[in-house]
Formats: sequence, structure tokens, C-alpha cells
Amino acid sequence: MIIKNVARETVCGITSTLPENTLPEIAFAGKSNVGKSSLINGLMNRKSLARTSSQPGKTQTINYYNINDELYFVDLPGYGFANVSVEVKAKWGKMIENYLQSSKVLKAVFLLIDIRHKPGANDVQMYEWIVASGYKPIIIATKLDKINRSQIQKQIKLIKETLQVEKGTLVFPYSAQTKQGREEIYDFIDQHILVKPEE
Repeated sequence: MIIKNVARETVCGITSTLPENTLPEIAFAGKSNVGKSSLINGLMNRKSLARTSSQPGKTQTINYYNINDELYFVDLPGYGFANVSVEVKAKWGKMIENYLQSSKVLKAVFLLIDIRHKPGANDVQMYEWIVASGYKPIIIATKLDKINRSQIQKQIKLIKETLQVEKGTLVFPYSAQTKQGREEIYDFIDQHILVKPEE
């Protein structure tokens, strides 16, 4: 996958109507401080199109990024640490659930988990939501550069066991610093999302 052009095309808040896109969509879900914006910027080869912040919970909308006029990256609101009221959190949850259940062109959901830590209750709930909506989450284990190489397999095993993932679930370790893991994610998108139907 070669990124030629990207554009933030649509931003949807709690009361917005979701766009009816025709290009395939890939959604990105994850805890507020898991490095979601950094991953999306890394995949788009842009420094700051997806807003990163030292203050977790900056993504409070659903943001659609048009990639090469071939597909959309859909950045879902971060969950967990955002310093907002229970009422607003519930609305974000509803917004994410509504998106997962209503998008007609959603082809894959990437669930980001910090490789350093055991997934929390919010991560488990998000995983179950995605599965309940009919998708098989692809796990991206972020912050890869923050642990020793010898710990990688142990931490991936912990993530899989805690989420009780289905057999065959893909896990891509990723580092926003070194971009390690990016080519594997590109290959997945090429082979599973952008594959052209046979003539």
C-alpha cells in the first residue's frame, strides 16, 4: 500500500448523521491514551492530520480520513481515561455502537491495546462489542518500543488470553516511534480490504 493522498473528509459528533460512504472503511478503536492518533498518522504518513494530545480523550468525534480515494480510515472516540462525565461517556459508547452496527461498508475493525499492560475492562467490553456487531477484531499492540524484545510474545499471549480472542485472531505489534509493524498492517489492508474482485 502506497499512500498518495489523504484528507480528513467528515467529522461526526454525537448528534451527526453518519455518512453513507461507498468506499470500504477500516475503523480504529482504542483507549484514550493507547496511541490511536499516532498509529493513524503513521499509517497515513502524516505528522499530525489525526490530532494527538498529551491530554487523553482528545478524539470526541468520529473522524473519516479518505485514503487515496480507495478507502476510509475511521477514527472512533477514545474510551476509558477521558476526563468527561458518565453521561457523555455513555453517549460516546452509543455513537461507537451505532457506527459499528450501521456502516454498510465497514470491512475491518482494528482494536488498539497497549502491549505493556493487561487489557482493562473497557478493552474487554470493546472487544465484545465489536464481535457482537459481527466483526472479527484485528488487534494492534501499540507502544512496542517501550518493552524488551524478549517480552513481546509473553505480552501478546496475555492480551489474547484476557480478551479471550477467537482462534486465528491477528495481532500486529506496532511502534509509533520506529514504525515497526507498519508494513504488516499495509500488507493486511492490501490483501483483505483493497483486493479487487476477479474479472
